Amino acid sequence: MTFNNSDTRYGSWVIGLHWLMLALLVAVYACMELRGLAPRGSDLRANLKTLHFLLGLSVLALAMVRLAVRWRAGAAPGIEPPVPAWQGKLAHLMHLALYAFMIATPILGWLTLSAEGKPIVLFGLHVPSLLGADKPLSEQLQDVHEALATAGYFLIGLHAAAALAHHYIVRDDTLLRMLPGRHPRR
Repeated sequence: MTFNNSDTRYGSWVIGLHWLMLALLVAVYACMELRGLAPRGSDLRANLKTLHFLLGLSVLALAMVRLAVRWRAGAAPGIEPPVPAWQGKLAHLMHLALYAFMIATPILGWLTLSAEGKPIVLFGLHVPSLLGADKPLSEQLQDVHEALATAGYFLIGLHAAAALAHHYIVRDDTLLRMLPGRHPRR
């Protein structure tokens, strides 16, 4: 496994963490969407909620790891053929928005749980509260958390649509640089 990015593609660590984050985000969203189908008060509903918390904190941890690996792996490989400068700036802004989403949303979820005043226990481990009990604050934090989660659907969808547009319409190697098992362009 390669750690550093090359001139033509991302390193294996960057690629692996990218796709692992996608899998985690799908699981986080699936837990909340499926929770709505489970009867209130059921073990299934409670377990899906607990799993959502655990996966959400995993997203936060993985985002931190991704930032460290991204910094250590070096400059992103160039795109062939090169994109206009405005597209590069837009892509940079999108990545900043995605990282902000992956960090802020789990933290807001953690703050929400803390402000509810209930102990946060994930698979037998006590997670420290970040705030004291404050029901009105917990409701406000939950609203912001849910709004960011909804925005996440759009950010992730736009990110994927842009990658597919670059691949199928623009026909550059934006997507190929991030696919596992692909050989660098020659």
